[in-house]
Parts: sequence; structure tokens; C-alpha cells
Amino acid sequence: MISHPKALLITSALALSISSIVQAGVSSQEAARLGQDLTPIGAEKAGNAAGTIPAWTGGLSTSTDRHTNPYANEKPSFTITASNANQYKDSLSPGQLAMLAKYPDTFKMNVYPTHRSAALPQSIYSSITKNATDAELTQQGNGISGATEAIPFPIPSDGLEVIWNHMTRFRGGSLERTFVQVPVQANGSFTAVKINEKMAWPTYLSEPYDPKSDDNILFYFVQKVEAPSRLTGNVLLVHETMNQITQPRQAWTYNAGQRRVRRAPQVAYDAPGTATDGQRTTDNLDMFNGAPDRYDWNLVGKQELYIPYNSFKLADRGLKYNQILQAGHLNPELTRYELHRVWKVEATLKEGARHIYAKRTFYIDEDTWQAAIVDHYDGRGELWRVAEEHEFQYRDANVPWTVAEMLYDLQSGRYLAGSLTNEEGIGFDFTKRFRHKDFTPQAIRRLGK
Repeated sequence: MISHPKALLITSALALSISSIVQAGVSSQEAARLGQDLTPIGAEKAGNAAGTIPAWTGGLSTSTDRHTNPYANEKPSFTITASNANQYKDSLSPGQLAMLAKYPDTFKMNVYPTHRSAALPQSIYSSITKNATDAELTQQGNGISGATEAIPFPIPSDGLEVIWNHMTRFRGGSLERTFVQVPVQANGSFTAVKINEKMAWPTYLSEPYDPKSDDNILFYFVQKVEAPSRLTGNVLLVHETMNQITQPRQAWTYNAGQRRVRRAPQVAYDAPGTATDGQRTTDNLDMFNGAPDRYDWNLVGKQELYIPYNSFKLADRGLKYNQILQAGHLNPELTRYELHRVWKVEATLKEGARHIYAKRTFYIDEDTWQAAIVDHYDGRGELWRVAEEHEFQYRDANVPWTVAEMLYDLQSGRYLAGSLTNEEGIGFDFTKRFRHKDFTPQAIRRLGK
């Protein structure tokens, strides 16, 4: 979600009055390609010349049966291991090659036939078509005007537009989810942290859009830790702003021990993430979030890459977390990789800017605008952390999104697993609707009790 239609004149006028336009929308002739040779969200509709990537034909159809695996009878076409990785290196990221080298006896990538399963609601497709000609970057790329719903730049011309597509992609509009986030030690031991989150984009609140409070809001977010007992009751509230330079992210925390709500301006950039044992930064969540201003974003182009996809097997409700999480990495018998086209974007830390990651390389799936792989480099230029987003199509909500969000530390051997819901009932509930009062400091004080 980007803006409510009623707010467009307000947000556009404000943005244009205080900033310069970095990139305007494409021509109507170029936008007409959407739904023709391009999919409604801007991916290449045709398959590749080799026939290893098929054409997009609409994705998986809607179903109330979210977890049944439509590809359960398929077997891996081949397996990538440390011993044969060089054969496939052109379709692997440096981070994937490093994982194969670090864990030669246990890490492998089972590669299956490619299925372009992603699908979104028709209303989102219609908004994206309008965005193609109307959306533009403002404030040196730190804001967007003229866009509604999701994915402002379906035909991007630079790396910053691609990363904004990732941050604004459709994720159901409103949901409640209960999942575990698990810091896994190098020896494989772990204590799962159970988290409940509520998220709502302004146009999906169960009350009218309020220009006073909703202008420049991307989404509202509340996170409560439910286990283990030492962390129970701690709550984080975020009003995620679009342009975080003119209006920084608004965040509050409730500390159960102190029984107090405090402003939390430090919840940004490379501040440690909640209950992660120091294994990720705040802007690592969802592969990347927040203000993009500390990096220069270079669009390298497109390439074909083996990425986690259609991870129905990993999402199986019969699995226990101790079957999924192993020393060093996920159980490779449960993961599925497919060959897909991705946008490659290199983010380089600006001179004088501060962040623990000096460089990040993003590989963003063309069919969903979701970052599938991100390689992170430290200040010495050495590869440090490798992120993977294992996803599938939530057919009950027409949402392609996460099943497991992984961040592997190549230097320590530890890793962080997020968004696992195998033992958490429904996990993601896209039917939930909320009001403004659910995302206030008063509300998180009540939650903390």
C-alpha cells in the first residue's frame, strides 16, 4: 500500500513543494506493455529461450486450502552441492556459493521444475497499471508521489525504484500473524521466540482514511513477544512512514519489567532487531525495510538465479521446528529451489554514512518484487551474512509471501530463522481488520499487561 486515492493530492502537493523529482513515470505507450508482453506487475511474461523458465499464465488459482502442496509429486531435477557448484555458478549468488563451501557435507540445494505461481488480486493489478505512468520518486528518492495501492514502478529504470517496489509490494493489506523467530547457535541449539504481530495498511483499516494521521504512512505495525517467559510482554509499535527523511519512522516500546511506554527512535537502520540475539539489524527484517538514504542503489540488470520458491514442503503443518532447524542451516531435504529471473541491485554505503553493512547485493524476484536473496558485506569488503526468503503463494488471499526468512552468518556459523508458523495454527490470518486505536501507545500498554 502506498497512498489512499483521496490523499494523492495532499501527498503529491506536499512532496513536490519540498523536493525535486528524481524519476517520473513511464510513457503511456510503455505502460501499455503491462498485461501484454509484461505481466500485470512488470515481469517478462514469456519464458526463457532454454525452456527452463516457463511463461507466466496467471499464477496459482485461489483456494481456501492454503497448505496443500500442488507440486507434491515432483522430484528434484538435480541437486547443487559443493562438489558441482562450479557447474551452476552463473546462476548462484556469491552468498549461495559461500554457503555451499562453508558446509560442504550438509548444505545442498535441491532444484525442482520452475512454476511461476505468483498472483495478486485484480484490483492491485489495476492500481499498478495506473502507477506506471503516475508514480514518481521525490526527495532524492526518499519518497514517492502519485501512486496508490502497491508497486509504484512496474517498469523500473534504476535500482532505487526496484527496492521501493520490494518495500511497497502487496502483502494482503491487513493481517495478524503468529510465528516463531529462532536464533540458532553454531552447534544447532536454539530457543524459539514466539511473536504475535498485527499489520495494517491505511486503506485496509476498518474506518475511513484520515489525512491527518494516515498521510505518509506506509503501514501500521504492532509486535508482541509471547515466549519465552523472560521476554513475554515486551511490545513494539511502529508507524512506518513512507518518506523517513521528512518524517522519521515513529516507534514506541512497552517494557514489561518497567511497565512503561517509551519512544524508540533507535528502531531503524542497523540497530539490533527485536529478540534476535544480535543476529540481524532492524532493516534486515523482510529482507530490507526503512529509509534507503544511506546507500547508493545501482541497478545491475536481470539474471537467472536459483532461488527458494514454492516452499510448500517447508510450510508443512506436520513438521516440528527441531526437524527444520539444523546446525548451520535449514534442513536441506525440506527446501525447494527453482530457476527464476531476478532483478540484481547493488547497494553501496554512501561516503560518510554509517551502517554495519558496507555493501548489499539484492536479488529480487520479477514475479513478486520480493527480495529472494541478499548478500551482505562488512566494512572490510568481506561477505558476512546471506539472507534467503523461502516463500509460497497464500492462495486464500492471493498473496505471495514468506514461509521462512533466513539470515546466515558466514563468520560465526550462527543463523536466524524467522516467520516459521508450522506449530502455530493458522499462522498468517489475512481476514483481520483493525482501527487506528489498535496502533497507539495506549494500545500497547494494554497489550503489555
